[in-house]
Amino acid sequence: MLSLGIDPGTATIGYGLVQETDDGALQALAYGVITTPPSLPMWQRLLQIYDSVTAIVEQYRPEYAAVEELFFAKNVTTAITVAQGRGVILLALAKAGLPVAEYKPNMVKQSISGYGGAKKPQMQEMVRILLGLDSIPRPDDAADALAIAITDIHSRRFGGLADE
Repeated sequence: MLSLGIDPGTATIGYGLVQETDDGALQALAYGVITTPPSLPMWQRLLQIYDSVTAIVEQYRPEYAAVEELFFAKNVTTAITVAQGRGVILLALAKAGLPVAEYKPNMVKQSISGYGGAKKPQMQEMVRILLGLDSIPRPDDAADALAIAITDIHSRRFGGLADE
């Protein structure tokens, strides 16, 4: 099973591809970030996100995709721009024909660390351990995307908790 996890945004979008091997182990195939320059108009940034997600899907051919749901905080403007980026990401995944699951941040934390209120350093260390990596994946957005992909694999493996 190969899942593409995405941590949505507009300036920085994390992505991570995690594969479950035949023996049930998890391994990171690739991870990183898509960045868009703030100097560009939003429509051009959204186009760059769409094209980049499409290229990642074409290169790695994941079986599934998972995107983190928005956590609405205090800054409405930030939430709106992240929602725009998230919408374009969902469109790219849907156009590729991938089954897409969406996970709330606390569900990802629960899946990775066993505690829905885990802090970022705990999450990053658990991602490192679960994937057998020598160091914590950087930047944070990439580590978050790997956590989302791991959550997707766990969810699909243990009863289809994925919200497709």
